[in-house]
Amino acid sequence: MKTSISPQKLSDSLRHSPENWFLIDVRSPGEFRSGHIPGASNYPINKFTAETAEQLHQAANGRTVCLICQSGVRSQKALGIWHSSGLDNVVELSGGMNQWPGEAGIEGSQGFSLSLDRQVKVVAGLNVLVGTLLGAFINPWFLLIPGMFGIGLTFAGLSGQCGLAIVLTKLPWNQ
Repeated sequence: MKTSISPQKLSDSLRHSPENWFLIDVRSPGEFRSGHIPGASNYPINKFTAETAEQLHQAANGRTVCLICQSGVRSQKALGIWHSSGLDNVVELSGGMNQWPGEAGIEGSQGFSLSLDRQVKVVAGLNVLVGTLLGAFINPWFLLIPGMFGIGLTFAGLSGQCGLAIVLTKLPWNQ
């Protein structure tokens, strides 16, 4: 059973037969507002449960469901929840919005907004930089800051669960 669709193939299909698709964007509300595929509904992954999947499956009313996120990681997690609920007729957008063709169109404010992935990189990078500078010029104990972020990023890479991303989704601009 095919579980993903390329952005170009989805774009072409939406252009010719949009009525066959039920689009679900699992990014944060802030990311969704900054730009999404026309016709998509927002159901953030941190609130996506088996019950949500069942309700959305019913709402799709026989249409193929496409799960969308920024890079494909969160949509794959949602796909796992969907399949563990025994539901079918679902695909995830391969590569996410990062791969969405520009000519296909995006709805939303498209103002300044950072994806959750970029927010994690900015926060981690600034903490490593500041911690290293403070450790080098003020007190070596400040080197614990970049060390802790190194541990967190390593854990995130190995487990697929990023604690910093979970915290960032709770901030007001991501609601």
